[in-house]
Amino acid sequence: MPLEPYLADRCRFVDQLLERLIPSAETRPATIHQAMRHSIFAGGKRLRPILCLAAAEACGGSKEAAGFNAAAVECLHTYSLIHDDLPCMDDDDLRRGVPTCHKVYGEGIAVLAGDALQALAFELVTRTPVTTRHTTGDMVRELAVTAGSLHLVGGQVADLEGEGKKLPLEDLRYIHESKTAALLTCSVKLGAMSADATTEQLEALQRFGMATGLAFQIIDDILDVTQTSEKLGKSAGKDLAAEKSTFPALMGLDASRAEAHRLTDAAMAAIEPFGAAGARLEQLARHLLSREY
Repeated sequence: MPLEPYLADRCRFVDQLLERLIPSAETRPATIHQAMRHSIFAGGKRLRPILCLAAAEACGGSKEAAGFNAAAVECLHTYSLIHDDLPCMDDDDLRRGVPTCHKVYGEGIAVLAGDALQALAFELVTRTPVTTRHTTGDMVRELAVTAGSLHLVGGQVADLEGEGKKLPLEDLRYIHESKTAALLTCSVKLGAMSADATTEQLEALQRFGMATGLAFQIIDDILDVTQTSEKLGKSAGKDLAAEKSTFPALMGLDASRAEAHRLTDAAMAAIEPFGAAGARLEQLARHLLSREY
């Protein structure tokens, strides 16, 4: 299947799962479920859950077995976006082309919607069938470490503390390895674990995920200064306005693009042992490198 139909099919699969797994907008208390659904169904591209499904397939598994893990990483990702957009964090009014959760429901409900989505992510992982090599505890631990102070939370702390400063490139890499790259890596590893991946396969996907995730962030930084808010579905130029260090600001646009290409090549090298089974992951990494929004 060519990449575009594959993306559409897997996006539809994930959306149908989320529609079924997230309480309806009428479920009491209705406001919190409406807020959760507002952010989840705001038009995300589902890149992380699709990578989760592709990693499962690369390890000989199925999208059905990986489905709960794929839905979990989308819930965790959306929680992080809701909280990142809050006035006390990045203070953004637009996400995925619609008003951010706190702009529609208020800050208190937005905080709780993010909390509820994070809790749901862990519940969903516990519903993934265990395999010979990987227990429910293994998968929950993978998600928990990613969500905690060593990765997502820690990266956001460093991001907040770096505002208004010209950070060393090493510190900027730390922020985005902890946030974007860590969650993308978790996505592919959870997919692989649902397919009973070997230690060697997980190590390869760890390298693939970190390289692809950092390349993804560099492209994100480039798009922030080269595209419009309408094209991106979020506020363009936000990092510049907040005086945040970005890869283009520290390296320049050309060097940033070259680094994204170098990282994508490193990701390709990491999954060479998968052979033909890794072709879809390779396609996805190339797709992320060339995206325009």
